[in-house]
Amino acid sequence: MLSFLSRRLGGMALTMFAVSLLVFLVLEVNIDDVAAKVLGQFSTADQRHAWLLQNGYFDPLPLRYARWLWGFVTGHWGVSTYYHADVRDLIAPRLLATGLLMISTLAVMIPIALTLGVLAGMRQGSKLDRGVSILAIVTTSVPEFASAVFLSAIFVFWLGWLPGVSTLAGGVTLNELALPVAVLTLSSAGYIARMTRASMVEVMGSPYVRTALLKGASLSRIIFGHALRNALGAPVTVIMLQIPWLLSGVIVVEVFFAYPGFGTLLYQASINSDIYLIEACAMIGVVAVVVSQLLSDVINTWLNPRLSLALTKAAPPAGASAG
Repeated sequence: MLSFLSRRLGGMALTMFAVSLLVFLVLEVNIDDVAAKVLGQFSTADQRHAWLLQNGYFDPLPLRYARWLWGFVTGHWGVSTYYHADVRDLIAPRLLATGLLMISTLAVMIPIALTLGVLAGMRQGSKLDRGVSILAIVTTSVPEFASAVFLSAIFVFWLGWLPGVSTLAGGVTLNELALPVAVLTLSSAGYIARMTRASMVEVMGSPYVRTALLKGASLSRIIFGHALRNALGAPVTVIMLQIPWLLSGVIVVEVFFAYPGFGTLLYQASINSDIYLIEACAMIGVVAVVVSQLLSDVINTWLNPRLSLALTKAAPPAGASAG
């Protein structure tokens, strides 16, 4: 198990290194463009040259990359060229706001999706199964901006129950979280339900479940004692993939509802060519993907002891030499 996690950590570190190099090359290889974005389009050539010289941009590219990467690791992310504030100070409250939205969405989405998926998988081919499948396909086929418009038309303009924006200006309220959470839940719950249903169908058809049924074990005992835990592997992986998506992939939802989160900050940084803010947001997104996948591996090995045993057997004994 430890050997498996070590290999996974090594692979994830390599992934982070490769993505960080790509981000650096895309945004900082053209030093004249960097100077223009930092100093503004009306800066003179002499001003840009002096700034580049002062900040070490004429150093060799590998040295610049190493310095840039070390700055990110140590928390020196630069100053926003648009907001004229430290990038860390800008990102921290936005991460907290998106974290709140993420936790609220997961708290609503996971129980609904898993319940629908398990019920559909237990009754394969039934009306409930077909209904859940149709609902899942319809909700996942509708893009976030369309469902946001649809829900706003109903609950904001028609019924008048909820506010049309979620600025959190007066503090966190359930009314302002309701519509963003509903849109995000609709866009992902159906996919998780379908994955849960497929896993549940496979597990319910396995030999050990049929044997338990023939021996007279109750259906509830089979499901909650054995089948459900084995069926959660694929859904857990999908759920963990929602974390980086909810962190940086909800730009449409956050901008639509004026929600002051990480996605809105990334959108504003992009339209304002805020190079250091874009770099920091991109790297945080990479870290979120890597950490969520590591957590997914850990949870899956806990849910499926056979996977943990297989990984232990596959790992070479300590001190063993090749050949």
